[in-house]
Amino acid sequence: MKIIAITAVSALAALVMAACTQSGNTERGAVTGGLLGAAAGAVIGNNTGSRDAGQGAAIGAATGAIAGGVAGASSDRNTDAVGYGPNGEALVYDGNARRYDDADRRSGRTYWTNGDYRG
Repeated sequence: MKIIAITAVSALAALVMAACTQSGNTERGAVTGGLLGAAAGAVIGNNTGSRDAGQGAAIGAATGAIAGGVAGASSDRNTDAVGYGPNGEALVYDGNARRYDDADRRSGRTYWTNGDYRG
């Protein structure tokens, strides 16, 4: 049981170090999900069944890391900046509209790349 807990903590530490060198939402989501999943799994594992917090933490960490990574990857796909608008703002792809837009920092308004007000 202690080996599982040590393995889970080691895996989470490796994920945290890897996420520190990356800037994508996928990595941050996986680390955050893993940490939250490990905490929730430890609590649930300790309070149910065989009262094995280590096993619950390991299962929760793996599940949380996968779910957080998937959520982060989805966020990365929907917010990739590929260029700049007329005032130097980053263009962002709107996956739902399948178009790029940019936000005017002065007014806070968002415009499509053709200059139309997005709303």
